[in-house]
Amino acid sequence: MKIAVVTGASSGMGQEFVRQLSQYVTVDEIWVIARREDALKQLQSEVSVPLRVLALDLCEKESFSAYAALLEQEKPDVKLLVNAAGFGKFGSFDDISTEDDCRMIDLNCKALVWMTRLTLPYMDRGSHILQLDSLSAFQPVPFITTYGATKAFVLSYTRAANQELKPRGIRMMAMNPGWVKTEFFNHAMVTNGSKVQYFNHLYEARDVVATGLKHLYKTKKEYSVHGFPIQNQVRLVKLLPHNIVMKVWMNQQKKPKNNKNLTTK
Repeated sequence: MKIAVVTGASSGMGQEFVRQLSQYVTVDEIWVIARREDALKQLQSEVSVPLRVLALDLCEKESFSAYAALLEQEKPDVKLLVNAAGFGKFGSFDDISTEDDCRMIDLNCKALVWMTRLTLPYMDRGSHILQLDSLSAFQPVPFITTYGATKAFVLSYTRAANQELKPRGIRMMAMNPGWVKTEFFNHAMVTNGSKVQYFNHLYEARDVVATGLKHLYKTKKEYSVHGFPIQNQVRLVKLLPHNIVMKVWMNQQKKPKNNKNLTTK
C-alpha cells in the first residue's frame, strides 16, 4: 500500500498539502495526523484519496508509539511525508510561559525528528519528505525568539539530512514561507501584546503550498521560499550582519502594517 503522511493536517498549510499532494504523487491512502479528529474527518469530502484519520498529539510520547505500531502493522510504502505540525507564540520573555517555549521545541523540533526517523524505514528510492519551516530560520528574531530558533534547527537538520539521504534516492526539502494567513496567528498573537505588529507581505496558504510541492518534485532546491519579495529578503539577510538585521526588524515593529484581522474564529 502506497501512502502519504501529513502532520498538522487539521488546519492551515497542513490541510492544503492534503488537498494538493495528489497532483504530484499517487497513493492509496493519506494518513492525516492532528489532535482535532473532527477537522481531519471533514477533509475527506475535499479529496478523492481515502484518508486514515490519526488523532494524535505530537507533544505526547504515546502518539509516536501508536504511529510506530501502525507502521509495523501495515508496512506501507510511504511515498511522501509532510511534517506540517507546529506552532509559535509572539511576545517578550515575560509574556510567553516556559511551558509554551518548551512545547514549541517539542512540537517544532522533536516531533519533526521523531516522525522523520520512524517513517524513513518505510520509504524507498523516489520518496520525498517536506519539512514545513519558516522565513525566521534565516535570522534571529526578537519577540519570536524560541519559535525562530526552532525553525533554524529545522533548516539545518533538513539540509544536512538531505545530503545523507541522497545515496538512498530519498529527497528532503524545507519549506520556508513568510507570513501566511492561517490559524497560526490564533495561537501566536495571544501572548503578543504590541511587540510584533509589522507584517510586510501576507500570502495565501494554497499558493505557498503549491510552490512548495512544485519545488519538492520539480527542482533540487534544499529549501523553498514563496514570493519574490521574500526570496529577496532571504538573500539580503545572508549578506548583512545579524545584529543589523535584528535592528531593522525591531524598528519595523514600531510601524504597524497588515496587522488587522489576522486571527480567525
